[in-house]
Amino acid sequence: MPFAEALKQKIRSGAYEKTLAALYPDGDLNFYGDRFCKAIDSFAEIFGERDGICLFSAPGRTEIGGNHTDHQHGHVLAASVNLDVIAVAALNGSNLIRIKSEGYEMDTIDIRDLSVKAEEYNHAAALIRGIASKIHEMGYELKGFDAYTTSNVLSGSGLSSSAAFEVLVGNMVNSFCCGGKISPVEIAKIGQYAENVFFGKPCGLMDQMASSVGGIVTIDFKDTSAPVVEKVDFDFEKSGFALCIIDSGADHADLTDEYASIPKEMKSAAKVFGKDFLRDVPKDEFYSKIADVRKAAGDRAVLRAIHFFDDDARVLKQVDAIKHGDFGGFLNLVTESGRSSFMYLQNIFSTKTPGQQDMSVLLALCEKLLSGKGAWRVHGGGFAGTVQAFVPRDMLDEFKASIEAVFGKGKCHVLSIRAVGGIKLPD
Repeated sequence: MPFAEALKQKIRSGAYEKTLAALYPDGDLNFYGDRFCKAIDSFAEIFGERDGICLFSAPGRTEIGGNHTDHQHGHVLAASVNLDVIAVAALNGSNLIRIKSEGYEMDTIDIRDLSVKAEEYNHAAALIRGIASKIHEMGYELKGFDAYTTSNVLSGSGLSSSAAFEVLVGNMVNSFCCGGKISPVEIAKIGQYAENVFFGKPCGLMDQMASSVGGIVTIDFKDTSAPVVEKVDFDFEKSGFALCIIDSGADHADLTDEYASIPKEMKSAAKVFGKDFLRDVPKDEFYSKIADVRKAAGDRAVLRAIHFFDDDARVLKQVDAIKHGDFGGFLNLVTESGRSSFMYLQNIFSTKTPGQQDMSVLLALCEKLLSGKGAWRVHGGGFAGTVQAFVPRDMLDEFKASIEAVFGKGKCHVLSIRAVGGIKLPD
């Protein structure tokens, strides 16, 4: 029997049931088993029959606490979710890494040339080359492999589909070339390096870390070269709440300068104190010199700095509430974070188009529908994109219907937090 057929038979016989249950809590395991089987078929159609086929998964992530705190070396709280990008892959005995992602052209990387390519900026090929380059730099011998990937991580949702892809590629290279010796934390750092240097996009490390480590994690970025990552033990499925990510439908176009203005203005506030990042500025000293900050950096920089100090501290309170089983207190802190983002961080709508406030309307509707019984906040970068809501399960159907009556069918996505990060599925 061909290897691919034997692997599919193994999946359908239930041999992967425990693994699939960990990856997709509350999910239909038959559906997800079939998803892997279809991916195996696609791999075989593209690359031919192959022995030694391996399966991989890397999840999207949700930011729970710490909105725009990571780039100021602050704290964040994040979690991996049950939406993921999966891969079917096998060594090919060549010097090429070939990755065919569903809906996209094949990316082919020659591992003998690992230099930065300007023409690959903003393309998946840059991420693959960057990850291979960094791992080779770490002293590992690279090998060529073929992979087929497919993703259900919602694009533009703030769930970080790009970080999930980076973690997926990192796990494939780790498995095929490194004997699985690279830790999840290092895989996250490698993904960030590839995105910063090869892809041409400055980014923090939260997205990759949450995807790679998995579960609920809190991260302290005081030392970005060695972030402190702690898993927070909490069974969200027993909370009685559903996690909803709601797409506002707002246009993401021409918002680069809006996103960039946040770290720029926070750093300008820090420079008043001779520091590069707000994490290094004593909060009391900041408040004693607000007049100086206003003069040097402007009023919005002051407000955004206030948000940083409060939301950074709020993450620690959220972690403490979760650890002590105070889920009501945790939800209050989530909403506090949302209000701070709206009032002080000001990343809910673009000042270029004040008449278009999709996110503002969505947040107001969440507040009205939940009436203090859950929590709601901007999710991720802001301006356009998504809102995160924690909804009591007995209100979920009505909440979802009411949201989608205004924003459109399929805009409210009900997710689960998964306890597993990026992995190679066991043989």
